[in-house]
Amino acid sequence: MRARTAAAAGVLGVSLLAGCDAPAPAPPPVSPLRAPGNPASPAVPATRTSGTPPPVTWQVGARPLPLRPDGFGEILPTPPELVNRALPTRDLLPPPTRDRYAAKVTAVPADVLARSTWQPACPVASADLRYVTLSFWGFDGRAHTGELLVRQDAAKPVTDAFGELFAQRFPIEEMRITAPAELDAAPTGDGNNTSAFVCRPARGQASWSAHAYGLAVDVDPFCNPYTKSDLVLPELASSYLDRKNVRPGMVLADDPVVRAFAREGWQWGGAWRSPTDRMHFTATGA
Repeated sequence: MRARTAAAAGVLGVSLLAGCDAPAPAPPPVSPLRAPGNPASPAVPATRTSGTPPPVTWQVGARPLPLRPDGFGEILPTPPELVNRALPTRDLLPPPTRDRYAAKVTAVPADVLARSTWQPACPVASADLRYVTLSFWGFDGRAHTGELLVRQDAAKPVTDAFGELFAQRFPIEEMRITAPAELDAAPTGDGNNTSAFVCRPARGQASWSAHAYGLAVDVDPFCNPYTKSDLVLPELASSYLDRKNVRPGMVLADDPVVRAFAREGWQWGGAWRSPTDRMHFTATGA
């Protein structure tokens, strides 16, 4: 793999376009995070971005970035269209009925495994993975069905945690299985796919990531970027380093998302010092 492949999972995306269904009644608003501001600065209250989101003019994954010497994309300012990110979700699976949370765990179908990043060299056997479909709320205020691959023993913790996120109406833009081509695609720095199993090394390391074992989940990566020194991933997400400007999809300390995973014994990478991996939840501590 090239140097940048460690950043591919959860960072690259495909185009998310609004569907062509007939207009539906306006859904109830999606809650941002019901969480306090940055506890390190309690004297400065968190603010919330309000107002009508701008029209969708951004096509995710369409604009490759120039490369840095380390193989990642150049860290560029967040485009105005993504500063208050609220792109709609394109349904890949049938949405849940009556907007109720539903989760299903099965053995991984052969066609699903074939379009995933699994290969025999991965540190988890395909028979030990499970295919999970589950409900989530989109930034469009509608319920959708996403898909994840996780290790067998992670299926219940993951479905329970996302059940709590659904109850809190926490918005997720996209939830799909990472495709092999994404690992070597040119970085675009604008992806926001919530994902679990990806057979790749840890960022900047030769050892396997917890994702390669099916024991980690990245939630709304663009809204919760990874940082280490001058590196920001996704590369266009610098606007979301301002954690006092609380926008939908952001994960903050001791908020419902962190508590939901903590109840399952999973750690949050946003509490780490270097790197700080705000999107990352892990059963292994790595």
